[in-house]
Amino acid sequence: MRYFLHLAYNGTRYYGWQRQPNAVSVQETLEDALSTILNSPVEITGCGRTDTGVHARQYYAHFDFEGDFPEAFLRRLNKFLPPEIAVYELLPVAEDAHARYDAIHRAYEYHLTFSKDPFRVETRYFYPFPVRLQLDAMNEAAALLLEYDHFFTFCKSDTDVRTMRCDLRRSEWLPVAGGLVYHIAADRFLRGMVRLIVGMCLHVGSGKTRLEEVRWAMDHQERLPQAQSAPPQGLFLTEVKYPYI
Repeated sequence: MRYFLHLAYNGTRYYGWQRQPNAVSVQETLEDALSTILNSPVEITGCGRTDTGVHARQYYAHFDFEGDFPEAFLRRLNKFLPPEIAVYELLPVAEDAHARYDAIHRAYEYHLTFSKDPFRVETRYFYPFPVRLQLDAMNEAAALLLEYDHFFTFCKSDTDVRTMRCDLRRSEWLPVAGGLVYHIAADRFLRGMVRLIVGMCLHVGSGKTRLEEVRWAMDHQERLPQAQSAPPQGLFLTEVKYPYI
């Protein structure tokens, strides 16, 4: 039997989602907890590979298990897991269902605050120069990306993907109390893509990069000369959709 787990996590204390040889990841922590409670080795496959320090408000992973689940399984699993990881649902799915390849929609938010807040250090990027940012220019840069379907410009160099194509469906900055939130949605994302886009928008908004430079880079599928990846703590995976969930 194949099952989906619906979960969320604060990624601050983890070296990303994917299991690493010399660092603690969310995947390793979850696999160890499942294997202990089910008294059987369990391997899980996640819907994506979030980077070190990146969070997920909604995340799905699948695993195979043929036995019976113990009573109050989810309660026991959450009790065993550290406070930064919470599991909400266990969903039986078809035996060929795949948490990564079957996802048809993913959405992220990037949270930026203009006020130093010691209680949100892990979940916001503190940007201390709000007067330097032009929101209209940032939204022009964000909207420009909707004209394209290939994103080599915003992909980390050490990637093994076969295509740079993404169906981008939303890209906009919205003001919130004391800061800004960037909303982006697509069928898939490249490695480091959202943080590189956020960095580009901040450069455009502060006058360090011209919109024409971004258009040229996208037209020619080249990287920007002043490419900057925004810090991880402001980034959240917020939504993942499947045709059968």
